Order: sequence, then C-alpha cells, then structure tokens
Amino acid sequence: MTIDITKSVKELVAKGIKIPPQPAVLIELRELLARDDANVRALARVITQDPGISAMLFRAARSPVFGRGKKFAAIEEVIMTVGVKQTFNLVQAMALTCSVSDRARKAYDTFWTRSQEIAELAAIIAKDRVSICNVFPDQAYMAGIFHECGVPILMQRFPDYCQTLQLKNTCCWPTLAEEDARYQVDHCSVGYIVARHWALPDFVCAAIRYHHEIPRDEIGAACALVAIIQLAGYFYHRLNHVDDPLWPTLRSDVLKELGLNADGEQEYFEEISEQFLSRQ
Repeated sequence: MTIDITKSVKELVAKGIKIPPQPAVLIELRELLARDDANVRALARVITQDPGISAMLFRAARSPVFGRGKKFAAIEEVIMTVGVKQTFNLVQAMALTCSVSDRARKAYDTFWTRSQEIAELAAIIAKDRVSICNVFPDQAYMAGIFHECGVPILMQRFPDYCQTLQLKNTCCWPTLAEEDARYQVDHCSVGYIVARHWALPDFVCAAIRYHHEIPRDEIGAACALVAIIQLAGYFYHRLNHVDDPLWPTLRSDVLKELGLNADGEQEYFEEISEQFLSRQ
C-alpha cells in the first residue's frame, strides 16, 4: 500500500483530526541510536526524562515475556536485560498512550487498559509462536498498543463517536462501514497513518491497517502479526466474558496462520490465559 504520509496527515488535519506528534523522548532516542557511541547509560537518561513512560516500562519489564520475571531498580537494568531494540519498541508503544489521551475522560483510561492487556496477550502468543511466525514479543506488544489507536483520536474529534468505553461493552465503537459513512474516515486508516508518522516498521504498519482481516495482499510477518492481534483480542474478550464479533469469520484463517489446530483452541486459550493472569 503506497501512501503519501505528509499529504494524508494534512488531509486529516483539514478534517479537524489531530495526529499526535512523536514525543521528544522518541526523537532523542532515535537520534541517539543512530550514532555509534550510544550506550546504555545515555539511553536510560533519555527515557527517564519521561516519568510516565518510565513507569510503564518498568511494569512491562517485570513480565516474564520481556524481563524473565526479574525485578528492576533502574532503567539501565531493563535495557541490559530486555535489549536495546526491544526496549525502544516498548517505549514507542508506551509513548503513544501518553500522547493520545484525555485524563478528564474515563473512557480513555478504559481504552488504554484494554489496549495494554491485548498487547500483553499478543506478546505472550508471539513468544510462544515465534519459531512459526517470526514475530517477536516486543513487536507484537507494540502492534497491540497501536492497532486501534485511531479510536481515541476519532473520539477527540467526534464527541459522539463513542460516548463510553467499558470492559463489559468493548465493541461499542462503530464498524468500519459505519465510520466511513458517518465520518468519511475509519480508525484503521487513522491508526495506519499514525504508525507511519511515528516510523514504525512497515509490517507493523500494515498489520495495523488491516487488523480487521487477514490481508491477502500482504505476506509473512504482517499476516502473522494480524493473526496474533486477532487471537489476543479474542482471548481478551473471552477473559472478560464478551463475544468477539470478528472471531467467527476470522477463526479459521487465524489458527491456520499461527499453526494452531482448531481442536486445540480451548487448551491453547487456557495455556495463554494462565500465563497472562499470573504475569505479575
């Protein structure tokens, strides 16, 4: 999918839709990583400039998926255990939750809690299926956070887009067709533009763009990542006793993409949910 991001951002701005700029901490980190003399102490110093991101990074790093269950006293320890590239991917995901929010509205907090839990489930699934899918936990976590980031952006622009977001009704926002009809834009397209604007890997951007389907025109990691996100979302719905309206149509393709047997779906759900519920 070829798209002029600068033009697309301008078109959204003309509609009153604000695309969040990359936080200074990300820009500084990316510039630092591009230099040959980047070191753990310098990277940690940049990350700790943002207390919110630092706190979320510590939380994620405590998970066995990333930090092997260790307890960390400093960001330097996180970087050395998790790895520089993986830490940067996690920071990107966490920076988004701080950039697209409205602390005066509970719906945003509920939405980001949902996104973070789906991201954690996606990371667990990715770790388990990495030999088949070649998608790593930090990449799945980042995609899980970003995959529906168009929702809160459209909430900011259109007050009637979704009056409340509650765990008991996680699918209250409009369908893609309804979005196009009512707002002439959909959250998948907005999320894709945000991901490209933030310079996420191409296959992650593609997965965000097509996360409501298994994209036939995409191959390899993008398809696998969509399947991971869909399975994580389905497991999230099951954990919260809510039906997932997309799952019946995507189930066969998702399980096939991840190399899972349909007869073992219940057993796999129990395995992943057990890890998720005992992650901290």
